[in-house]
Amino acid sequence: MKVFKFGGASVKDAEGIKNVIKVLKEVGYNETLIVVSAFGKTTNALEQIVREYMEDSSNMQNSILKLLKFHLDIINKLYDSDYTFIALEIQKIFEELKHFFQTNKSPDYNFIYDQVVSLGEIISTTILSNYLNYSGINNIWLDARKLIKTDNYYRDANLNWELSKEKILINIDIKNVYITQGFIGSDNNNFSTTLGREGSDYSAAIFAYVLNAEFVTIWKDVDGVLNADPRYFKKTILLNRISYQEAIELAFYGASVIHPKTLQPLQRKEIPLNVRSFLNPSKKGTIVSKGAKMKPIVPCFIIKKNQVLLRLSSLDFSFIVEENISDIFLLLHKFKMRVELIQNSAISFSVCVSNKYDNLDELEYNLRSKYNVNVYEGVTLRTIRHFNSTSLKSINKNNSNILLEQRDQNTIQLVLDE
Repeated sequence: MKVFKFGGASVKDAEGIKNVIKVLKEVGYNETLIVVSAFGKTTNALEQIVREYMEDSSNMQNSILKLLKFHLDIINKLYDSDYTFIALEIQKIFEELKHFFQTNKSPDYNFIYDQVVSLGEIISTTILSNYLNYSGINNIWLDARKLIKTDNYYRDANLNWELSKEKILINIDIKNVYITQGFIGSDNNNFSTTLGREGSDYSAAIFAYVLNAEFVTIWKDVDGVLNADPRYFKKTILLNRISYQEAIELAFYGASVIHPKTLQPLQRKEIPLNVRSFLNPSKKGTIVSKGAKMKPIVPCFIIKKNQVLLRLSSLDFSFIVEENISDIFLLLHKFKMRVELIQNSAISFSVCVSNKYDNLDELEYNLRSKYNVNVYEGVTLRTIRHFNSTSLKSINKNNSNILLEQRDQNTIQLVLDE
């Protein structure tokens, strides 16, 4: 079986959805599981609705209607004949959203987030599955929340591999064509969970692992894995081939083209990952596989904005030892801080983190009972893999204040106050 994943950029509008049909007919779709993200900026729109709900904003209903209209407009542009049935299906999902807001008793933002934001994928796959059938590509729609089982760590749930494997194997016959959602699952109480932003790639890898897929293809709006993000760099180079290990390194440092968790299950069964362009499906893109030497070998640039740098030192100028570091990491874990970079000396400890859950104030309060704490918000973490003298000159061309620098034989990282 093959696993294809189409992200939000590939299905951002009616033309994008029609292009999915074109891609499938060009490359083949028999015995294929198609994993799909929410349309375009739908996830962002749903996040805004969650914020408005939490703030008791009078604008929330308008935001919901605006998002409904966005999807109904797409449906209207897809069908030449009567499409009332699919419009009614989508309106029903929006009614479920309104019902959730009316009946919800939980004050937990993360729980509410997952119940609301997960609907973006349900809506997109409902529309796409119906349009595939309309276009002659018969498929079976699957609710990933019934297959991908997780714990209740909302917004970044951990997979229950054994239970998910059991559910997937019961519900999928590899001879058919299926369409399902990326990014979402459910906990033991059947409440929706999400796997972290950009988690649709991870979903594709989970299905591929369980189904022993021949390969996974992630369809992007770029030609493959590039050595830099084209949003920040004018000149980029396509990496034709890289190993699992190299791809995991790039993902760990923050390369946005592949989700960090995606590669681990694929590596275990040596399932190749192909990253290709949905705009140019005839191009081969990038192959990620076992032992593949990076081709070409060029510096790879990674930028992570809106990070937080914490600099800690002991109150009595005593050494920062293992016990201190253990205490610090327990607090980082407690307040759900993703660690991007660490550095320590005899009496100080620096850590660059991502404040995804907005727990910085609480973390800082707890740290100040034992340490002197300096906090730098809104910093940028710049990384170069396979750096050389030329790339080093470009890493800080704006002469920003370098707050922290760390390097090894292959990688250099700078935390900059830009």
